[in-house]
Amino acid sequence: MASRAPDVSTINTSDYDRQKELKLFDDTKAGVKGLVDRGVTKIPRIFITPSDGRITKPVSEDVQMDIPVIDFKGIDKNVNARNRIVEEIRDASETWGFFRLLNHGIPLSVMDEMIEAVRRFNEQPHEVKAQYYTRDRTNKMVYNSNFDLYQAPATNWRDTFFVSMAPDDLNPDELPVVLRKIVPEYAKHVLGLGTKLLELLSEALGLNPSHLKDMDCAEGFAIGGHYYPACPQPELTLGATKHSDNNFFTILLQDQRGGLQVLNQNQWASVSPVQGSLVINIGEFLQASI
Repeated sequence: MASRAPDVSTINTSDYDRQKELKLFDDTKAGVKGLVDRGVTKIPRIFITPSDGRITKPVSEDVQMDIPVIDFKGIDKNVNARNRIVEEIRDASETWGFFRLLNHGIPLSVMDEMIEAVRRFNEQPHEVKAQYYTRDRTNKMVYNSNFDLYQAPATNWRDTFFVSMAPDDLNPDELPVVLRKIVPEYAKHVLGLGTKLLELLSEALGLNPSHLKDMDCAEGFAIGGHYYPACPQPELTLGATKHSDNNFFTILLQDQRGGLQVLNQNQWASVSPVQGSLVINIGEFLQASI
């Protein structure tokens, strides 16, 4: 008979040992979804974000902002369109570090299936997911809750899987069955788009189109899927705390039910999901590289 996993929601907070509670949570290999499945009504203390870290609303409700929108339509057929797009990417990268991308070439069916696969993976029985739960980042497939679980001051209310696609080739058999077909298909499209973005970013900097690719900016490539279960006390925690990404750039695929906030000029701007679009986030490594 299998032993029952400890209920981390009942730990005595009068004698709070954060590291102990983190390990108890981690050892379940069930993630945040496991807490929800057990019916917790109060979130464990490790998830409570300090109040000043939960500010994601505009300083002034009167300020209306949105990230730039760039349409790739005609980019490969019209020189003027390409020049306009390069200029728009330059402006968006300098002023926001984010932009929404339309007509990027990735089929909507592939995008929808990728989002559905993230949901299916996380809603599998615990014993199926647990075999992939690890903190060994050398694995091609890594599933856990909060990659910085033991270092972050507050734990985010989310579970995540990461699949390393490059530079080493991925054997699809290393993936869970629910991801085995769609991840390589989605990766093929994203890699093509990523290569094109590197060319356009190079041109926006006044460089040869192959400049960033020649710097091996396209060598590393991973796909991550975040899953945010329903939270019984959403006012006390966040799915993702304020951060910047330490990569060249991120191609974000948003669920239609999801939310994203971007900090610009000391104002938080909500980025509502738009079906068929992608959000591009310029990362720290690209800024350092140029």
